[in-house]
Amino acid sequence: MEKSVNFLFGGTNFNRKKFAPDFAKFKNRKEEDDDAHNKKLSFFEEEEEEPEQEKAVSSSSKKRKRKSANSEPVEGFDVFKSSKKSRSNKGKEVEQETKDETLENPKKELYRQIERDALSRKQYNIHVSGNNIPAPLKSFTELSSRYGCKKYILRNLAGLGFREPTPIQRQAIPVLLSGRECFACAPTGSGKTFAFICPMLIKLKRHSTDGIRAVILSPARELAAQTAREGKKLIKGSKFNIRLMTKPLAKTADFSKLQCDVLISTPMRLKRAIKAKKIDLSKVEYLVLDESDKLFEQSMLKQIDGVVKACSNPSIIRSLFSATLPDSVEELARSIMHDAVRVIIGRKNTASKTVKQKLVFAGTEEGKLLALRQSFAQSLNPPVLIFVQSKERAKELYDELKCDNIRVGVIHSDLPAGERENAVDSFRAGETWVLIATDVIARGMDFKGINCVINYDFPDSASAYIHRIGRSGRAGRSGEAITFYTEEDMPFLRNIANTMTSSGCEVPSWIMTLKKKKWKKHRPKRDAISTRPKESKIEQEE
Repeated sequence: MEKSVNFLFGGTNFNRKKFAPDFAKFKNRKEEDDDAHNKKLSFFEEEEEEPEQEKAVSSSSKKRKRKSANSEPVEGFDVFKSSKKSRSNKGKEVEQETKDETLENPKKELYRQIERDALSRKQYNIHVSGNNIPAPLKSFTELSSRYGCKKYILRNLAGLGFREPTPIQRQAIPVLLSGRECFACAPTGSGKTFAFICPMLIKLKRHSTDGIRAVILSPARELAAQTAREGKKLIKGSKFNIRLMTKPLAKTADFSKLQCDVLISTPMRLKRAIKAKKIDLSKVEYLVLDESDKLFEQSMLKQIDGVVKACSNPSIIRSLFSATLPDSVEELARSIMHDAVRVIIGRKNTASKTVKQKLVFAGTEEGKLLALRQSFAQSLNPPVLIFVQSKERAKELYDELKCDNIRVGVIHSDLPAGERENAVDSFRAGETWVLIATDVIARGMDFKGINCVINYDFPDSASAYIHRIGRSGRAGRSGEAITFYTEEDMPFLRNIANTMTSSGCEVPSWIMTLKKKKWKKHRPKRDAISTRPKESKIEQEE
């Protein structure tokens, strides 16, 4: 150590005396390190002197430890373990993907269903508005699969000749069966009556003795009677009771004991029964306003309001049906209905495309009668329905034609109920070839196979025109409509021409250049219907 120290400090003078204490400490530290090193050597020497048995035991235990150490896989280098992990990870990913697919599938299926519904509606010219609108029917068999319809209803529909639903039936029936309120506009003769009676019977399910559960309002007695007759055809084979509110029934019946599921009435008769406290409508589940635009006219509005208030069931389902649906009627409908679905077939407020329409200028009142007789002489193809603007003119025209060797009949509001029914029945049976009528039967009346409708007097509104000519060309059949006009009718000619063009009919170009005048009740005071000279009329009066 001294040599090494001298070597380190070569070329310098080291004063040992001066640093004697420090040099002594360094020397003592060196001796302590040497002693510790010697102890370690002795410890290893003592281990080497252990007996041979202990060496064997220790060697065997070491071998076991080595084996166990070798058997344990090193983390991160076990191929099988890593493959298992990768498989489990892939499995988790597949499961997650399937979960995502199951979550996405309902949405995808919903979008596909919406697309299918849109294509079906486009095919049948159905236009709807509202929220969560049910899918249209594909066939009548869906009534049993989707809504549990009884077999007798399907059997009766087939017996009546219904093979497939009409466009209004395809959409209106599912809407009402889903518990939604509805106002619908569809062309004349499109099957609106069964569109509201059929879901009503399906939802009511069976006959009940709890009282009246459904009410159908019609603007005219003839239409109410026709609806009752068609409804009874549909309930054949069941215990349902459909009643028509007649004058004797309204006077004498005890409605608390009367077995009635569906009541069909005009607003006036039902309002009188409500006012006399003869009838309870608090349990009514369905209220239908047929030909709703007529029912919402000012003359009937108070009666309708009284009936709607009497039907106080909070879960009632209201529906409105008509061939014409003005905006004012829609606003009123929305005020009494909740979350309603709007269903329009074709274009709103248009005439049936199956009716061939024609305008004929007659000049004067005498000219109209001459034109009518001339057309009958050339080709009379019964049954023919003639519309005039008042009951007085209906009587006058009947008096003129009854002597012309034509089987002619007449119907107007002055006739007793029995005579009105006989006039309609004779016309339906073919006993009457020509029926003269006012607008009392212009709405909803279903006469099979009317070949021609003649507007002898110009209609007082576009909706009156649509409903009048709609008595022809029903249920897909073809028909013809002829409208006479005079100088007095010229200001409103453009209004009718617009309705004709919207349904695909040709109109002379000069008519389309006329100014369009806002409709009012166009009922001018017309000369009496007669071909006799005025002098002979005066002589007869004297």
